Amino acid sequence: MERILGRVLVVVPTYNERENLPMIVGRLREAVPEAHLLIADDNSPDGTGAVADELAAGDDHVHVLHRPGKQGLGSAYIAGFRWGLAEGFDVLVEIDADGSHQPEELRQLLDALAGADLVIGSRWVPGGKVLNWPARRELLSRGANIYVRTLLGMPVRDATAGFRAYRASTLEKIGLDDVQSQGYCFQVDLTLRTIRHGLRVTEVPITFVERTVGASKMSRSVFAEALWRVTVWGITGMPRRFGLSR
Repeated sequence: MERILGRVLVVVPTYNERENLPMIVGRLREAVPEAHLLIADDNSPDGTGAVADELAAGDDHVHVLHRPGKQGLGSAYIAGFRWGLAEGFDVLVEIDADGSHQPEELRQLLDALAGADLVIGSRWVPGGKVLNWPARRELLSRGANIYVRTLLGMPVRDATAGFRAYRASTLEKIGLDDVQSQGYCFQVDLTLRTIRHGLRVTEVPITFVERTVGASKMSRSVFAEALWRVTVWGITGMPRRFGLSR
């Protein structure tokens, strides 16, 4: 895989994930030992940054990016992507620090990237599933993705998914300079950009497991931002979709 795809960097954003971080790093290192990890910590009050430094001190495949404060998921990933691109990595991976994404499934995403520009670990394609989620959360996620798919005309079933692998060339083509979206809306933003650039998006089924330690970062403001931005993108993109633009 490394010979075909090149060097892989897994970006792990953290904010108050002190208890989860050693577990997720250990599982990632075991699942894909050739990959490097970048922990992008937003100055977590619980000392996650110090834990990250300890992990990096004992493993030359683990790196840490200390950020001044909580600036949002999208901002953390963009900072991580920029770091990885500057260091010459060929594949950039997104994964949550809370264990909801299974590191053991990362190999499937990387294998699929051999024939794609972006691979999404999807909960809502055949074979994908969620565990320990309340019915309300599942309904919200499924409904949000139907809304995104309908309004934006994207042939993607899980555009809000946060377990994904990009080729470095994909990120360079779609551009990161004007990305303003944060939260889970960030995932929709980059998916839409990839599709609008005519690049190949593939979804592979994953098992999403609700976190058992710590608190979810989902909030009303995160959901409101996603709803607002997707609606704006849908309206402004309609002329292109219906062949009305000149």
